[in-house]
Amino acid sequence: MTPKGRQGGGRTSRVQKRGVIVLAGEDRNDCEILAALIRAHRPDLGAAAKLVRINDPVRLRKKSGSDLADAVKALVGKARGKALQQRAELLGFVVHEDLDGYTDAHYDQIRSTLTDELARQGQGFRTALALAAWESEGWLLLFPGAFPHVRPRWKVPAHLLDRDTGRVKDAKEELKRGLGLPVFRESDGPTVAREALKHKLIPSPRGTNRSYADFVGDLSGWT
Repeated sequence: MTPKGRQGGGRTSRVQKRGVIVLAGEDRNDCEILAALIRAHRPDLGAAAKLVRINDPVRLRKKSGSDLADAVKALVGKARGKALQQRAELLGFVVHEDLDGYTDAHYDQIRSTLTDELARQGQGFRTALALAAWESEGWLLLFPGAFPHVRPRWKVPAHLLDRDTGRVKDAKEELKRGLGLPVFRESDGPTVAREALKHKLIPSPRGTNRSYADFVGDLSGWT
């Protein structure tokens, strides 16, 4: 090893190459779905950074003013803490919450408010908001070919194909009723997302969902 290689600067350079993307969501299932989507849309980041989650459930969409600012501050603090714990640079922070509503003017207002607050407090790293309409399962409907890879007998009903899944109320219940046996469970969602990734169904959705497109747009803007 040369004298230069033994200097502290060499070690610092290697540390700086490590990075994490921190995920926050309503629960572990949602974060695992996000992880698959990030790896599909940004394989460069998925390969360069470790994806980790914080356990605090996200409850932002009904907050405003100082309540929202305090809640985002707490989440951002947890994200920074997770990066310190990993001894890595915080490259990005992805926040998920189900809208429990359609992609309409109300969605636009909530998304604008949340993204502005995340950007304001997320100085020094990139942020993305996954405000899923109606819920994460609505996003999974964009990749119907993934479901039979999880359960061979599963088939997404025709009335849910090639449509705006942001207009499907309670997609989770639609999947429970329509896929067949065994009955779809919320915990199946991450497996569906991983199969969509594995079989390269992402990023070529069948149908549309503006909330999904907005999230992908956030990721695309990470330079």
